[in-house]
Amino acid sequence: MEMNVMLYLADEKRYASMKYNRCGRSGLKLPAISLGLWHNFGTMDKYENMREMIRTAFDLGITHFDLANNYGPIPGSAEENFGKMLADDLKPYRDELIISSKAGYTMWPGPYGDWGSKKYLISSLDQSLKRMGLDYVDIFYSHRFDPDTPLEETMEALAQIVRQGKALYVGISNYTAEQTREADRILKELGIKCLIHQPRYSMFERWIEDGLQDVLTEKGIGSIAFCPLAQGLLTNKYINGVPEDSRAGKAWEISLNSDSITADKIEKVKKLDKIAKQRNQSLAQMSLAWTLRGGKVTSALIGASKSSQIIENVHALDNLEFTVEELEAIEKILKG
Repeated sequence: MEMNVMLYLADEKRYASMKYNRCGRSGLKLPAISLGLWHNFGTMDKYENMREMIRTAFDLGITHFDLANNYGPIPGSAEENFGKMLADDLKPYRDELIISSKAGYTMWPGPYGDWGSKKYLISSLDQSLKRMGLDYVDIFYSHRFDPDTPLEETMEALAQIVRQGKALYVGISNYTAEQTREADRILKELGIKCLIHQPRYSMFERWIEDGLQDVLTEKGIGSIAFCPLAQGLLTNKYINGVPEDSRAGKAWEISLNSDSITADKIEKVKKLDKIAKQRNQSLAQMSLAWTLRGGKVTSALIGASKSSQIIENVHALDNLEFTVEELEAIEKILKG
């Protein structure tokens, strides 16, 4: 049997150029670019490619890896694969990593495998820890608001998880401004800080600007934007149609399909791409910089299918400043 003896040693210069932002009013800093394992880390993906992406990310100073119980496909397989990579490569660096997971969407059959009950959240995290081979995660999220479970119960579950040492911090995802305000109030009463909110946010999806960002600023809660590239729309990938190997072209993907790539959006993407070129950036790089503009978003959460995309995205940090004219031009395109 051939043994894989390729020992991974992290790049000694991994902290030289990454930018780290304080997460709300807390002691924790997150890299401006974080890596999410929502796609391309499941059973249908090549392990060596995943491993190369994780190594590349960490070598570039990306210390934060974002997972959830149901990431795959098959649900749970992203955590299993990440657990293997931790064992193979990252175990010596555990204390340099921020590892997050979530529960809130369907994970197993029956009434206890979905939504926001204490039964579901706590048992789900126990499963996640086993899959990843961890004693604790750094951040654990309630993945979505549950209209049928008292918010007090969901927040009590998060508080209990912190008290039990299964997570250092807790956060929420996909909560509205008012739900966030109430969740923060309940957690404070329980003596626990709401560290972070994870909303969908990009040039094409800006709902957080209508109240949520104000609540986060007021309460000292950090934020990490998922889908900052609108799942590939805000890149050059779809300008000339839908490539077969893209996310929209894959038969098993349901979160982004070719129907959502409208002529209107492609026209906007082409105009945005011109501004990016004037800034000496790719459209993806400019879109990430735009998400991070003004310091309101702590981290932009990228996905990737190959290491070169991670390298390209991290270079967004080379030019984070926008002129007033650039922002106005972008605004005109988006509202056009």
